[in-house]
Amino acid sequence: VCQSGSFILGNELKEFEQSFASYCGCKYAVGVANGTDALFLVMKALGIGHGDEVITAPNSFLATAASVIANGAKPVFADVRDDYNIDPNQIEQVIMERTKAIIPVHLTGRPADMKAISAIAGKHDLFVIEDAAQAVGASYNGKRTGSFGIAGCFSFHPLKTLNAYGDGGAITTNDAALYEKLIKMRNHGLKNRDE
Repeated sequence: VCQSGSFILGNELKEFEQSFASYCGCKYAVGVANGTDALFLVMKALGIGHGDEVITAPNSFLATAASVIANGAKPVFADVRDDYNIDPNQIEQVIMERTKAIIPVHLTGRPADMKAISAIAGKHDLFVIEDAAQAVGASYNGKRTGSFGIAGCFSFHPLKTLNAYGDGGAITTNDAALYEKLIKMRNHGLKNRDE
């Protein structure tokens, strides 16, 4: 990559996206600039915005809540359990009419209780967007993080479990329509350099 100078959206990224999607047990992966962009772009692509609410954990790095705010939505916090992950019993208590999504944060590489969270989301017709920034390679009941919700959001910051030179991130999904939207959104709608 350094010799070719193809630092952005090159063939190496395409190969990585395919490998990473397969590793996470998903159909698609989209490389992005960082984990915050991953969260922001997924919410934007899902139409989460002004007046909406997104439930997440209060003890994550500020990027989780900040990405909700950057989309014009309001972060709503549900307390955590002893494992530092969001407590499913607390989630249902804060679901309101404007709630659109739940962002469980797999903190310190420990997956959140995705079975319970997915059941709550299904009951209330909510999106599940996994913040898996600290959980590359972690699994829950035989499935890798990033494969449970509509999307998984990863950071490749140098302090993360899988890191890049500088920074980087990825989004995993099994939803073809979301994937196509994210591919366009990650680079200002450009199909290629000139189009």
